[in-house]
Amino acid sequence: MWKRDLKRIKPISKKWLALANMRLDNLTKPRKSLGMLEEIAARVVAIREEEMPVIQRKEVFVFAGDHGVVSEGISPYPQEVTGLMVRNFLQGGAAINVLARCAGADVSIVDIGMKDDLTDAGGLIRKNVRRGTRNIAEGQAMTQEETEKAINTGVEMAEKAFAGGALMVATGEMGIGNTTPSSALFSALLPAAVKDVTGRGTGLDDTGLRHKVNVIRKALEINSQRMVDPFSILSAVGGLEIAALCGLCIGGAARNMIVVVDGFISSAAALVAMRLNPAIKDRLFFSHQSSEKGHRVFFEKEGIRPILDLGLRLGEGTGAALAMQIIESALKVYREMATFEQVGIKPET
Repeated sequence: MWKRDLKRIKPISKKWLALANMRLDNLTKPRKSLGMLEEIAARVVAIREEEMPVIQRKEVFVFAGDHGVVSEGISPYPQEVTGLMVRNFLQGGAAINVLARCAGADVSIVDIGMKDDLTDAGGLIRKNVRRGTRNIAEGQAMTQEETEKAINTGVEMAEKAFAGGALMVATGEMGIGNTTPSSALFSALLPAAVKDVTGRGTGLDDTGLRHKVNVIRKALEINSQRMVDPFSILSAVGGLEIAALCGLCIGGAARNMIVVVDGFISSAAALVAMRLNPAIKDRLFFSHQSSEKGHRVFFEKEGIRPILDLGLRLGEGTGAALAMQIIESALKVYREMATFEQVGIKPET
């Protein structure tokens, strides 16, 4: 499924970008005076290939998965917190629930790789591939078949959202320890030194951070013979929720949806998608720059400007939910502002 969608993704239309920018230049304001809002609006028009696109429904997907590498002591929180937070999401009490309500977006929680099966949890979308990844410091995180299933689940979620009328989707995740595989992916795919893309996660001290860096180096060394392309790198040192997020990016881009990428972990997933098909890059909106130091390295190396920089490091899709509102505001400016002609002003040429 995902390979089919990957082939469908083409570069965004320069013709539609030009048409959008022509309208933006004729709105009642100095040219380019709305800065990044104009860039956002033009890209939405080019992605949708519609003269006046309207976003009627939005959905945030939070994929939950656990990580075997937690046994290496790379997180100050126990693995059980993943399940507890998922219950909180389902009850509507987490930050993502609050911010999604502000954005007018639905929230869907997907068990893609949790250790706890949460049998009594209502509302959970059950797509578990396996009960947590293997320890990447000892070998590969996932088999290729498991990785395929997780990516295809992300594509499936995009497909269902699109069929239900959603034109904007956002990436979210929950998984104790998931900054570790994300840093490993950034190191391998950018590429970059491990120490430059590894941060404190949920609050490691200096000793813990040094240990985390060493664990990631070990994981990359042990898996080096397996890592020959973006897919095999994802299988070797990634995570199930990261693979599903990669699939959501692919599935959304293949359907000309507005795909809003959250923070550090979501960006690692997006980077895999970008390496699989570079045309995906211009179809993604990167919502914010996390306080994880590796996120800045990613943006600098890829030449990407995130929409927000608020020092966020929560994940869940929180930054993406905030950016959804900005993207929609940019589109409303594009659609609803008057042109010079409409108000009888002749602009200077």
